[in-house]
Amino acid sequence: DEMSRDATQRMSKCVAQLKELYRKMRTGRASVGLLDGLKVEYYGSEVPISQVVSISVEDARTLTVTPWEKGMVGVIEKAIMSANLGFTPVTAGTVIRVPLPVLTEERRRDLAKLVKQEAELGRVAVRNVRRDAMTDIKEALKEKLINEDLERQGAQQIQDLTDKYVAEIDRISEEKQKEIM
Repeated sequence: DEMSRDATQRMSKCVAQLKELYRKMRTGRASVGLLDGLKVEYYGSEVPISQVVSISVEDARTLTVTPWEKGMVGVIEKAIMSANLGFTPVTAGTVIRVPLPVLTEERRRDLAKLVKQEAELGRVAVRNVRRDAMTDIKEALKEKLINEDLERQGAQQIQDLTDKYVAEIDRISEEKQKEIM
């Protein structure tokens, strides 16, 4: 049970990490997650952009970034420009608007390929957790902490978990590909 709980926790982290990565991926629609990875110079230290601004979705293709301090407008605009996300911010007083450029068909295909690659990396991570759990079960059998019936039962439980999380990754990947295309 302990090994199963550990494997479940680790596999769910793999899925959560993939979801977080997909959330930051651009799909042609405005999303506050698009700017999540940005760091901004704030009084001599690098801080995540979400700690110095309020980000909202103005419409389907525009983000509105409102700094909490007026003096930060230039710094934030520069950070968005230098992040190489393909965004060109437009400043209107203390509000920065970030219009999203239209995704071309070629770019959509590239993003769909990237989604597939990341899904495969997620599946590999889940399988690595399975491998670790199976090794732990075999070691427990060698040390006579469990009998062969418990070993088979544990191995089946770990395999069922693996199948469940791989199916979850496949589902998430399909949804993201449809959203991009």
